[in-house]
Amino acid sequence: MRISGAVLEQIGLERPYAETRPLVVHDLDLAPPGEGELLVRIEAAGMCHSDLSVVDGSRVRPVPMLLGHEAAGVVEDVGPGGSNAAVGQRLVMTFLPRCGACEACATNGLTPCIPGTAANSAGTLMTGERRLSRDGQPIHHHLGVSGFATHAVVDHRSVVPVPADVPAEVAALLGCAVLTGGGAVINAGRPQAGDTVIVVGLGGVGMAAVLTALSHDDVRVIGVDQLPAKLELARTMGVHEAYTADEAREAGLKAAVVIEAVGHPQAVETAVDLTAAGGRTVCVGLPRPDARVNLSPLGFVAEGRSLIGSYLGSAVPSREIPHFVGLWRAGRLPVESLVSATITLDEINSGMDQLADGKAVRQIIRFD
Repeated sequence: MRISGAVLEQIGLERPYAETRPLVVHDLDLAPPGEGELLVRIEAAGMCHSDLSVVDGSRVRPVPMLLGHEAAGVVEDVGPGGSNAAVGQRLVMTFLPRCGACEACATNGLTPCIPGTAANSAGTLMTGERRLSRDGQPIHHHLGVSGFATHAVVDHRSVVPVPADVPAEVAALLGCAVLTGGGAVINAGRPQAGDTVIVVGLGGVGMAAVLTALSHDDVRVIGVDQLPAKLELARTMGVHEAYTADEAREAGLKAAVVIEAVGHPQAVETAVDLTAAGGRTVCVGLPRPDARVNLSPLGFVAEGRSLIGSYLGSAVPSREIPHFVGLWRAGRLPVESLVSATITLDEINSGMDQLADGKAVRQIIRFD
């Protein structure tokens, strides 16, 4: 079938992206779903820093590639062999498929699936196949999703069905921002009643971590960011306090759980500085491969502190997404508040500029 999608043609073009236009909306060919795959009509897709990191070259992927890894849609067709979803069902699409059989999948979410990671790096689906093409030439899939398009073919291991009453924009954000930030809180941070949770970096993932921490009873939540607008937004979301990194240090803040959601060495160093004795620093942000931090090991040894990595929130999507749906239904996880703007697919390059400038938490592309 013919679809329309935003293809990254060249990595590392200069900004502003609204002028250099690294993403070009093309008519493409989408092959039918193979065994264990689904054809999904995309309803909403979120724009994330992980998309931007491919555009600016921080995260190298094969091109041409149809970007977008945080999306929700409705099943239109099911390939041979059946699936965990039926035609007409709304799905959350997740960027790390899990085979359920490898050594990594046996870690209960701690480490990424080995075949899923290999497929993501190669720009294929779990079968090693590509269903996208243009003029007979293959187009790479982005993290098994390629959600910046009107339709996608995905492996059934990349989706989690959700009830129809979950709005598409909420469902989309559950697949990355909430799963990554919120999952890091509940799976790696594990705050207890009376704890303080500090979130360093208040983008989409950081704000999702804030909302998830606030859903806990008797937990004090503090936001840290360099942008005043992000601090003010965090205050409107209910954080007990909000500071710049320098202000947090000067105030002598310490927390049992500190979530780092930036992916920059300075942010990691700040997060470690703000971690109390016996506490956990959880790194969620993806830095450039050549990034390095300057840390003294003394505090980890003498104060019993730990530094933990959390990829995709250390989550098993089929377990965590229903949990987050329950919190949303109960009014304890207002995912809608993460949406900064709703845009069209044709505005995607300007949206990347907004993301790079730190002016947006989550922009949602709607395909209505």
